[in-house]
Amino acid sequence: MKSKRLDYQIIYKVIEPKTRVLDLGCGSGQLLSFLVKEKKVKAQGIEINEDAIYKCVEKGLSVFHGNIETGLSGYPDNVFDYVILNQSMQEVKNLEHVVGEALRIGKKVVVGFPNFAHIRARLRLFFKGKVPITPSLPYRWYNTPNLHFLSTSDFKDFCRRKNIQVLDRFFLGEKKIIRFFPNALALSAVFVIRKNNH
Repeated sequence: MKSKRLDYQIIYKVIEPKTRVLDLGCGSGQLLSFLVKEKKVKAQGIEINEDAIYKCVEKGLSVFHGNIETGLSGYPDNVFDYVILNQSMQEVKNLEHVVGEALRIGKKVVVGFPNFAHIRARLRLFFKGKVPITPSLPYRWYNTPNLHFLSTSDFKDFCRRKNIQVLDRFFLGEKKIIRFFPNALALSAVFVIRKNNH
């Protein structure tokens, strides 16, 4: 897969060929387009930004204009093999509801998010007393789309508390996988989760 984005490369590897995929907050459809062309997935997207939807349509993608917080109730259980929630989970108001709905309609859910506990973020907060700005959190406090600032440890704890099974997890730096002290050294993370039926 030709993409400079490490999270896209990881998600591309996770998704099995010829599966049914729903991308929540799919943006301009770059990831979804790769998956359709290279992995022959049956893809759908949901996006709220109209300009982004036009870009998806130009790529030949099936994308619905909607809010992922309210637009999932019409889907039956387990209708998708994968639901992708990459860099959009932290932007929703009711995170528990969205993750719960994604787990209901998808057999597996791929979640990607920036790590607020990255060492640069910690140091900026400690030494400057200012809201952190890092490559994965490039916004100022007043123009950030993020409503939830979570760490990799926070999400692991969330999964444990909600009885969600973590199938795999990847901790990402700017250009490579982080293998040690991910809560401090990873800029972002990608988790593969599913409902724990036990």
